[in-house]
Amino acid sequence: MKNLIRVVAGMLALTVAMEAGAQCTGDLTFDARVDGSDLGRLLSWWGPVVTSSLDSLACDLDRDGFVNGADLGILLSNWGYCPPTAIRVSPSEWCLTGSTKITITGTYLTTMRSVTIGGVPATNVTVLDQLTVTALTPPGSLGSADVVLSGAAGTVTLPAGFRYVPIRVPAWATLVEADPDPAVVTDPAMRAAISSTCWAWRVRDTATQTELLLVPPGVFQMGCAMPTDANVCQSYSLPVHQVTLTKPFYLGRYEVTQAQWAARMGSNPSRFQASDGFPGSDDRPVERVSWTTIQSYLAATGMRLPTEAEWEYACRAGTQTPFYNGTTDDNTLVGLAWCGANANNQTHPVGLKSPNALGFHDMYGNVWEWVKDWAGSYAGAIVDPTGPGTGTLRGIRGGSWFTDSYYSRSCARSSAGPNYLDFSFGFRVARNP
Repeated sequence: MKNLIRVVAGMLALTVAMEAGAQCTGDLTFDARVDGSDLGRLLSWWGPVVTSSLDSLACDLDRDGFVNGADLGILLSNWGYCPPTAIRVSPSEWCLTGSTKITITGTYLTTMRSVTIGGVPATNVTVLDQLTVTALTPPGSLGSADVVLSGAAGTVTLPAGFRYVPIRVPAWATLVEADPDPAVVTDPAMRAAISSTCWAWRVRDTATQTELLLVPPGVFQMGCAMPTDANVCQSYSLPVHQVTLTKPFYLGRYEVTQAQWAARMGSNPSRFQASDGFPGSDDRPVERVSWTTIQSYLAATGMRLPTEAEWEYACRAGTQTPFYNGTTDDNTLVGLAWCGANANNQTHPVGLKSPNALGFHDMYGNVWEWVKDWAGSYAGAIVDPTGPGTGTLRGIRGGSWFTDSYYSRSCARSSAGPNYLDFSFGFRVARNP
């Protein structure tokens, strides 16, 4: 069985090589070179071909029914490394920033040890098998670039095999900043993850002037990984489970304001308005909006609500601690949120508290934020979760101006009926690129 698998794998490599116009006749051990091991195999099957043996059939290089001097001559004429070929690169284009994983397919690539693109070395070069090499692209310049692989078997070039393209801006957006600001996105790994998506980091929705920041794909532990001194984990924030988000998305840098709501919907349902003695209400978050009511705003703007997993991933911004400032100290909440301890029983203009490491403000406090999901128990490890298929309550996250640190934590969950109205309930928008 092992011999059969080995021969079939080798024949597959040979088939690909022949389709690419490259052959390595005499590589009987399928190790991308013709050497003593192949010679030994050929000699061991010297004589008439044994048709019941795949090894014997493979050694008959000229297909005349005998393993003899003619086959030996063919083998010796191909002595050495098999000539590598490069057929294609996937993806074949990406943005200038680099750090994009590419897959190079070809033949006899096992000896390849380096890859350059436009003369600049790629990183994380990995030979998966004879047919496949992966690497991370270096930063580059606009336009096409040669892809060159080098190793013991020599050098192979794929002319104009990769093309660098500009950072992309969604059709619905206006560019504000293409690359993440290190003063805002403080984690180099997170900046690299954002850049590798090839989408602009900071944009404005052209129609509503809502500012949104890009959240890259990633993997995180969702749920209450660690309690704080003041609070234990909520039972419905357990179990902690791994979540993988496979697609980038944009998320509002701030909660939707009263001015943004009124401009689109023609009225303002909020309790904390200037007409009721609350100055600066245009920049305060809209509240007294139900999950159901919000759907009209989303339909009118092309936006959506984030899923609960997207919300927590964006809120954590790479942290696993209860608060996104990297601590377990409940007393630090007042620097991050308008909450029961400092809000004076009202909302406040968005963006006045410290942002997290992705640049999002007021993820804690000010107003509860509706999410897309029905409320329900967590499942196990999952990819791109969207919550239960049905339910009676919708999820809310982040706490509000009257809650304490128990609810204003990255993992904390709550829920309400989709038609429920309260002057502590608002929302934040999301949008796909």
